[in-house]
Amino acid sequence: MDNPPPMTPQQALELLQEGNRRFLADAPYNPPMDRLHRLHLAAAQRPFAAYLSCSDSRVPPELLFERGLGELFIVRNAGNTLCPTALGSLEFAVTQLQVPLIVVMGHEACGAIRAAVSVARGEKAYSGNVAKVLQSLLPAVLEADPWAENLCNAAALCNVRKVVKELREESSPALLEPQSDGRLLVVGAYYHLNSGRVEFLDL
Repeated sequence: MDNPPPMTPQQALELLQEGNRRFLADAPYNPPMDRLHRLHLAAAQRPFAAYLSCSDSRVPPELLFERGLGELFIVRNAGNTLCPTALGSLEFAVTQLQVPLIVVMGHEACGAIRAAVSVARGEKAYSGNVAKVLQSLLPAVLEADPWAENLCNAAALCNVRKVVKELREESSPALLEPQSDGRLLVVGAYYHLNSGRVEFLDL
């Protein structure tokens, strides 16, 4: 089985957009998962995109974009935050696997963002490691419009844009250099739970 040529960032993005259109259309989803395909992947992985996404069980990137084994390199945590583990994983995807695209995806009704909103409003307190996770989300909550009709969703969007900005402008040379020469694109995305649509931001 021959390996296809590497994708450009735009080709990778278009593949995701087409996959979400198929998901919205309820198209049959039958990615190759047979033994031969698994053996091919066992030799090496060649994902075409890296994903920083929320751990929420309703937001599985492979299903939302109708992708199969070995196609997406996914990093998930509560609130899609850029913790050291997430950043190191994304750097690995770019430097070792040569992915041309990083997507940071938040979503509607995010439980982690909702908890951070409750902390910012003084309504609730959390302890231990949960508090550490929420601490990293508080800047996005405070930057969001306090008069927004739905502060939780506004803060989730703000958090995506904040993480994208950091990856585009303030991350390590491992991510900045391939972006500067056009080999890597970093984009934000927002998943609408009710419709199933993934909205790509600020393209």
